This record gives sequence, C-alpha cells and structure tokens, in this order.
Amino acid sequence: MTITSDLTFARMADELAYRFEATFSRDEVVAIIERVRADLEPTSRHPEFLPVLVERAARDLLTSQARMRGAPAGAMPEILFVCEHNEGRSQMAAALAEHLSEGQVHVRSAGATPTGLLNPAVVAVLAERGIELTHVYPAPIREDTLRAADVVVTMGPDLPLIPGRRQVSWDIEDPHHRSVDDVRAIREDIEQRVIELLSELGVSVSPDAVRASHTQAPRPAQHHGLLERLHLPRRVSHA
Repeated sequence: MTITSDLTFARMADELAYRFEATFSRDEVVAIIERVRADLEPTSRHPEFLPVLVERAARDLLTSQARMRGAPAGAMPEILFVCEHNEGRSQMAAALAEHLSEGQVHVRSAGATPTGLLNPAVVAVLAERGIELTHVYPAPIREDTLRAADVVVTMGPDLPLIPGRRQVSWDIEDPHHRSVDDVRAIREDIEQRVIELLSELGVSVSPDAVRASHTQAPRPAQHHGLLERLHLPRRVSHA
C-alpha cells in the first residue's frame, strides 16, 4: 500500500513535509516514510501502533539527514495554541506569534469545540496591529496536530498529558461579549506571553514587528470593511 492510498500515512507525510519544508521536498519526505514503513511493517505485532512508530523513526531520520545537509538540528519549532472554540484567544496568539517571529516558527491553533466562527472584536484589534485574519479557519484538535507540536499552549480547555511535548497553560481572559477596549487589553496580555515564549524557544523577536505593532493607532472606522470582507457576523462570539 502506498502513502497516497493510506489517509493516516498521507497526513503524516503532510505534517513532516510541513515541519521540514526548509530542507526536504514532500517527495523526499514521502520516500523516507515509505522506507521506514517497509522496514517496520513486516515485523509489527501491533498494527495499531505502526503509525506512531513510523512517524517517530521518520522524524529521527529526517532530523539526522538535515544535520548532514548542514541544516539546523531541529526543524522550525511548532507551537499549537488551543482555546475552547478557536474563535478568539488561540487565533490571536497564533497570529501574533507568526507576526512577531517573522516566520521563524510554525504556528497552528485549534479548539476543543470549534464553532466555525471568528470573534469579530479579535479580528478588529489584530487589524489595528496590521495583522489580518483572512486565511484562517477555526479547526478542531486533532491527534496528529498535537503530536506534531513541540509546545502546546492551552487557554481554557484541559488536555491530557502528551508524552514528549511541552504543555503550557495560560490564564487568559475570555473575550466573549467583551468590548473592543477589553479585547485590546487581552491582546496586550497575549502578546507579552507570546514574546516570552518565543524567547524561551530561542526565537528572536523582530524589533521592527514589535515597534510597528505599538505605533499603529486604533482604526475603528476600518473594522466594518474588514468584517465584510471576511463575511463574519458583527457579534462578539465565544473564544
């Protein structure tokens, strides 16, 4: 059976190709996964554990080969931000992390019970920072997404311990039914925590990004146009 005909291994290929995109093409990642699978599958007594074993071995092999190519020992750090509905806090944290790191980390966000909506007040206060949530979609928590993350930051829901992953819990105010001024304060709280996390991961924070963030004045008159482009309801929904 090939990678393309097996959904579990296809997702694995997507995840590893995403993590190692600076060093390997997707075809190279697929070839390594198929090689590892061919080595492990004939002797596997518990087929249900095979994907985990293949993923771990393929990741180690990719890391080793990346070193041989002169790439950094580790791929880009992967941070997963999780809140209850993936409408507000986690979306804001992911957007700020990507903006402040200038692409030096891979970021994702997810919700325990996503509703498919974005909090319009969050969209508005991020627009004030020059960050537009135009290509994001609320997503559920998936096992492969959890497994791919180096750091999992939760803001609300409790998650089971994930072996080999760092888990951080942030006590962040919920922007549900909050005014735009209140959501700005929540944004500031999240931004400081993101800066500290990036520093702990050894990721340099762009002074220009921070400076640009704090020199832009609120632009409430522009928010409605942004919400219309996103086709979002004008209500503050639960984060």
